[in-house]
This record gives sequence, structure tokens and C-alpha cells, in this order.
Amino acid sequence: MNRTMQSEEAFSIVPEKGKQEEETLWQRYGAERGVWSERMLVALENGVKGNQWFSLIDKVYADKTLELAWEKVKSNAGSCGIDGITVSHFSKDSQSRLLAVKEQLRKGEYQPSAAKREWIPKPGSAEKRPLGIPIVKDRVVEAALKMVIEPIFEREFAPQSYGFRPGRSCKDALGRVEKLLKSGYTQVMDVDIKGYFDSIPHEKLMERVAERIADGRVLQLIDQMLKRGIMEEINKWEPTEEGTPQGGVISPLLANIYLNPLDWKLSETGIEMVRYADDIVVLCKSREEATKAKELVKNWMEENGLKLHPEKTRMVNMDEPGEYIDFLGYRFRKTNKGRLARLVRPKSLKRLRGKLKELTKRTNGNSMEAIIKRINRVTKGWFNYFKQANAAEHLKIDEWLRGRLRTILKRRDHREGRAGGRDHPRWPNRYFEQLGYFSLKTARDLLKTNLRHGVTC
Repeated sequence: MNRTMQSEEAFSIVPEKGKQEEETLWQRYGAERGVWSERMLVALENGVKGNQWFSLIDKVYADKTLELAWEKVKSNAGSCGIDGITVSHFSKDSQSRLLAVKEQLRKGEYQPSAAKREWIPKPGSAEKRPLGIPIVKDRVVEAALKMVIEPIFEREFAPQSYGFRPGRSCKDALGRVEKLLKSGYTQVMDVDIKGYFDSIPHEKLMERVAERIADGRVLQLIDQMLKRGIMEEINKWEPTEEGTPQGGVISPLLANIYLNPLDWKLSETGIEMVRYADDIVVLCKSREEATKAKELVKNWMEENGLKLHPEKTRMVNMDEPGEYIDFLGYRFRKTNKGRLARLVRPKSLKRLRGKLKELTKRTNGNSMEAIIKRINRVTKGWFNYFKQANAAEHLKIDEWLRGRLRTILKRRDHREGRAGGRDHPRWPNRYFEQLGYFSLKTARDLLKTNLRHGVTC
């Protein structure tokens, strides 16, 4: 049985199918109405001849596809590329610009521009990672192309892959890791691929894309996007001979396509793994199985032109005291009583505190209400992602943050130094709550109560 037929469930569209089941099919493959027709979806589900898709370029430059792609690019905003044209600037004349793009694609004359190199800090680290920012026009074309080809590959992807896939999220990946750890899969390989996005071999990637796409113009378009080059400074162009730079709309999909054979290889060997883009953990029940998994992963990487990071790739026995794994901002570790705790990764905490320190300097001249309003924007967003962390994590941040707010108030009373125990009665917790302070601990307690009563958040 090939992988195409190994999907989690088999569906077939017939006229008697209920509306809810039909809607599930669209969601399952991430197919956009207006880009994919029901007839195409039926063909996708039942399988096409030779498992290859022809005649797709006209779907890419169709008016509806380009309009939907532009809406997606516009909603995501983002910085401009090397041409200096912002999303706002593009929108002033979007119809004529989209028409020009359509004609270029239709005639086979479209040429993507070089991506602009930007360096952004890695969370909680002094290191920086490179982004390749395409111009707005190229982002529209990438979004259109992605909407056309994504369902074809979504049908192929293994269940243990969660990153940048329709209907899947970090929450799902984290939940799977926690479930496996609690089920005794405590021998873990924490995989780090060295510079993954920037080191994917183009030729091998295109071979994988061509396994399902037989439209030569679509393949040529993808190849052009991969080889567009990078512009880091004015008049300094660098060719991109490998990799699919982070920052491109279609890069996450291409990255998933390249690692999909590894997902299936592990699955077919009976080894559990969870992958979110290039964040991978392989979970085993025995040291022998973990050793086998390590060799398998290492060999696959070498055969496919990738390298494991020698320092960041770790073998972890979660049953040993003090051992842990970090995944998607969380840290999993067993307590002294042997229970699995989901904590916040120290680097994630450091990043949060860095943001809050900027908003709570002692010399802050804003009113306390205004300061609290600003920090709430940060803490609410942070809590939305880290609400499943141990409750003690939220309490620590609350105590630290209220301490900084009391220090501001103390300075305004012309008293030096940090706020201490004597300042607590003067400005108790309820004082800040009355000013609108968002308490992480209170929010966590409410979440726990709701879950106990079957209310999902």
C-alpha cells in the first residue's frame, strides 16, 4: 500500500453526503473554495492517474486565486522587499497590479525578484537567524501557488507532522508529546537540524515536488522562487543554491515536503515522533529503540544532504532526575514525585521579562493605568500560548511584575530602591486589579476550573 492510501481515514464524496461531512473534507485538505472545485476535491480523494497533477498553472493565475492570495498577504502585512513597495502602497493600485501578475504568469514571463535579507534575534539568545523577505508581488504569487498545490501534499503528509498545516497547531503537537511521555516513551531524541531552511538541497526538493506535480510551468515557477537569490545590501546579490529561506509564504510547505519521507520512514519502523516544521522529538520506550532511532535519523539526514547539530541534538532519559526536553517554547520535566510537569522554557521566560522590563522602567512617566494597559497586551498574548504551563510559572511572573509596578510607585513617592515587603500592604494585589491588571495566576485558576467542569477555552 502506498502512502497516498495510508491516510487516517478514507472519504468518498457522493451526493447523499451531509453538509457537515463535505465541509470536513475541505477543512481536512486545507482546500480553498474558489481555488479548488468540488470536482478537483473528488479527484484528490479518489486519486488521480499516476498520482500526478497536470494543468495547474491556470489555477494559479485565475482571478479568484490571485484575489484570495492578495487578501492573505494584505492581512499578514509584513515589511517591504527590495523594491520598497509596502502592502499599503500595493493596495492603492492592487487591481491593475494583480492583472499584470496574471498576464505574466499566463504568458510564462513571470520572474521573481531577489528576497531581502533581514536578521532577527533568536528568542532568548544572542544569535540571529536570517529571513528572506520577498517583495509584495512575489508574496501574492507564492500565496496563490500554495493554495493550489497544498491540498495535493496535505493528503500525503504523515499524521505526526503538525507545523504549518491546516487544522493543526502547536497545541496539538505539544499535547501529543505530553501523551507519549506519560505513556512511557521516556527515551527521547531531541533533534536539531543545522540551518534546516537554508540547507535544503534544491534538486532533491524539486524531485519530491515532481512526484506529485507534473505541470512543467508550475515546477519552473517553484524552481525560480528557490533560485531567486538574496539581496542583503544595495547592489550585493547572492545566489541561493540551496534552501528555502524563512520569510517566504511557500517555504514552510516546501520544508514539510522535504521532511515527509523521514516522517513515514520512522512511522513504518514503528518509532514514535512529533514534528513541527524542523522541531523534532523522537520518543521511544527503551534505550535500544532510541539508539536504533538515532542511527536511522542520522543516516537519513546524511543521505538527504542535511546535518544534525552536534551540540543541540540530545539523547535524553526523562526518567533521570533533572533531565528535560524543550519543545515549542515549553519545557517537559519530571518532578521529584515522578509526575510530568509542563513548564515554560527559560529562554521563553527571559524573552517575556525582557519585553516587560521595557514597559516597567522606574522612570516610566505614564499613569499606572496606562502602564498596566500596555503590559496587559503582552501578558494576555503570552498567556494564550503558555496557559497550559504549570500554575506556579504564572504566579512567579505575577509576583515579579507587581514588584516592578510597586517600585515605580515607590520612586514616585521619592523613595529609592526596589519595592519590598513593606510596600505590599500599601499597594496590595487588589490595587492593581482595580486598575485593570491582568493576573496570569487568576486566569490560570479560571482555566483549571473551567476544564474541571468541561468548559473548553
